[in-house]
Amino acid sequence: MRKCFLDLRLILGFIIAHALIYFSFHDKTIFWYIFSGSILILIAYAMFQGEVDDEASFAKYIFYGALSGFLLYFIFWFGFKGIQLLDLPFEKSINKLYRWYAPHAFWHYIALILVAAPGEELFWRGFIQKSLLKYFKPIWSILLGAVLYASVHIYSGSFLLVFAAFVSGFAWGGLYYWKRSMPLVIVSHLIFDIMIFMIVPFT
Repeated sequence: MRKCFLDLRLILGFIIAHALIYFSFHDKTIFWYIFSGSILILIAYAMFQGEVDDEASFAKYIFYGALSGFLLYFIFWFGFKGIQLLDLPFEKSINKLYRWYAPHAFWHYIALILVAAPGEELFWRGFIQKSLLKYFKPIWSILLGAVLYASVHIYSGSFLLVFAAFVSGFAWGGLYYWKRSMPLVIVSHLIFDIMIFMIVPFT
């Protein structure tokens, strides 16, 4: 009975996430309004399911979080430079993604830092991946968690965003399993977002 209940919570959470993110991407003009509210709902859902892991010290989660965030950004940066060097037909798609979904107003950046990055980690790693670990081996839980995280990005209409979500989700999933620290992966996600949206965007 307990496993069935956990399955239902996991499946229901995933369905709710898909519905919320679908509506977030549905109208680009109000994306940040709907997306911010959606992430707040997912945070609340995840927090009701149990505690998240926090096994790293402050110094460790700042160090490893910042280091991994920068490393992940530079992996994407090299990928972007490869696209430019090989003249692959993706640069226009990247520019469209920035124009449609990147933060522009001041409150968008506040929402990105205080809501979006922490909320995605709390839900997708702290709840979804942690739940999957009860039924699958770690590598399969991390991989499946990344696939589920990437799947909600299909509503953006961009294969590149889905692929980027899978890669980053796999990296953060592995990091979360390795260090068992939610603050660490939140810091990593924050550093990555700050770099890619505020400091050195790919435009």
